[in-house]
Amino acid sequence: MTRDALERWIASVAAGRSPDGGETWRNWVVRLRDDGSVIGAVQATIVEDEATLAWTIGSTWQGRGYAKEAAAGAHGWVATSGVVRFRAAIHPEHHASAAVARSIGLAPTTESIGGEVVWRGLPPAA
Repeated sequence: MTRDALERWIASVAAGRSPDGGETWRNWVVRLRDDGSVIGAVQATIVEDEATLAWTIGSTWQGRGYAKEAAAGAHGWVATSGVVRFRAAIHPEHHASAAVARSIGLAPTTESIGGEVVWRGLPPAA
């Protein structure tokens, strides 16, 4: 993404909801605790009582549990806002993202979107 495209994207999501108000957007930057370096992002798109979660961690930092920790944090936080169903769309060959989804209680379904498997689950146990 170019810098201009990134700036436009940030401006669009900073509002926290879609232009028509039908979606609520929550976006977090994933940072390292020791030095604050940005290593990824987590987002939730909330429509009524369902949240679609997504996570991205830079390749240098993958395989260290950061995606699991970030996804679990977003999953727990979003659940406090009345969300009762969760989902994620994961490429069938992306085993690391499947492991992250499984770690937060999502399970694969027979649904697919654009070649990605839809995973579904509930809020974390209290």
